[in-house]
Amino acid sequence: MTPASSSESALLLVVPAAEPAVARHRLACDVAARVGVPAHITVAYPFKPPELLDGGDVSVLAELFATTRSFEITFSDTGWFGDEVLFLEPDDAAAIVSLTRRVERAFPEYPIYGGAHDDIHPHLTVGHGVGAPVLRTVEREVRPHLPLTQMVTRVELWQGPSLATATPGWRCARAFALCG
Repeated sequence: MTPASSSESALLLVVPAAEPAVARHRLACDVAARVGVPAHITVAYPFKPPELLDGGDVSVLAELFATTRSFEITFSDTGWFGDEVLFLEPDDAAAIVSLTRRVERAFPEYPIYGGAHDDIHPHLTVGHGVGAPVLRTVEREVRPHLPLTQMVTRVELWQGPSLATATPGWRCARAFALCG
């Protein structure tokens, strides 16, 4: 069980290549964008609270990521979780799933998505919780920008107030380079 905290952290693959297609929609339809988190794919959330992260944890993460090869992500289509969440679907998510599983093994006390889901379905959220009609309109506006591709060369540790509070202030606290 993840200890309760007023601040949170997440390990993210930031996807600047997606911003032209999704930035304005995310600001309107995704609380993460409104608190300062850029377009991304989540590797681990919630992760260890910032006040509990120590030098040993940073070393484990640095080594884990330094032994992971850089890779490319292409988004050719959108996807949905029910009719509440619209996202960009990576064409091949194997490298992301592998990376997430490695983090989960290294930090088993912080299960991915708090252990709420058995499967890992990497995605880049465009919007959620604003209703299917709004998201269908967003989807029609985003699709012409696809496909888009991003080279992933690092994993970023982001920290901020609990997302449940929707309080701005999330920031990148550290970046970990992938190899090659």
